[in-house]
Amino acid sequence: MVELNEIKFGGFEKALEMTNGIVRLVISVEAGPRVLFYGFTGGQNFFHIFENEAAPLDDGVWHSYGGHRLWYAPEDINRTYYPDNKPVAWSFENNTLLLDCPDESSRQLGKRIAITLKDDSTLVKVDHTLKNIGLWPLEVSVWCLSVMAEGGTLKVPQSDYVPHGGGPGETFLPSRKLVLWPFTDMGDVRFKWGSKFIEMRQDNSVPGKLKFGALNEHGYALYELNGETFRKDYPYIADANYPDMGCNSEFYTQDGFLEIESLSPMVRLAEGAEVTHTEYWSLSR
Repeated sequence: MVELNEIKFGGFEKALEMTNGIVRLVISVEAGPRVLFYGFTGGQNFFHIFENEAAPLDDGVWHSYGGHRLWYAPEDINRTYYPDNKPVAWSFENNTLLLDCPDESSRQLGKRIAITLKDDSTLVKVDHTLKNIGLWPLEVSVWCLSVMAEGGTLKVPQSDYVPHGGGPGETFLPSRKLVLWPFTDMGDVRFKWGSKFIEMRQDNSVPGKLKFGALNEHGYALYELNGETFRKDYPYIADANYPDMGCNSEFYTQDGFLEIESLSPMVRLAEGAEVTHTEYWSLSR
């Protein structure tokens, strides 16, 4: 059975705790919203919270707060960073928490998040919806960012190995798309370019920022932290027009945290139309 309770959390006077006794989620409703906590009941938080922003700051400036959030791509300093510091309307029914974000009228967008927790497992379904509330069409990608706790290791699956050649079971064609941001050093010690996975460590002892993207055909990424693993599953749609040179996944790290980001294809939304992008989260030891 899933329970929902109002609690105080990390400086937020009003947050919502969802739990089935196996895992626990905490969601801010004073601002955001953000999923501020996801972890085993009584265990560690897989999400990073920024201590200097651990309470709502209604100052007209965008704040990360940390945790998991809904954004939209392509990233633009004047469009993406809309201050979402207002209270969030919510309802709860049949194990699903529905969060209606205040409309971003100047950006033509409405945002909605639905979080469903199963009774008997760690599985969480998170539906992220963007709606065009303007008077003209809008091109966007649904962009979902999880800010992960420090000290873990990201693992992104590589494409399946296929021998080179023109015979049966062989190929001459390329199979994997990686996108690098200009500040990313592929020789950084936080990277491990393995045959099965690309690994990227969050390591406060190594200065600098790293970001890479991928067209991840396997549609999942892992984050290993202190003997436990967070798994995020999300869609891969062949031949779709993904943003940022074709990425359905992007990953970023710097001092203090690491981000696991999934993206929907670019979509042209007519007036009143909406698009939903779904992630599934799970935990294992």
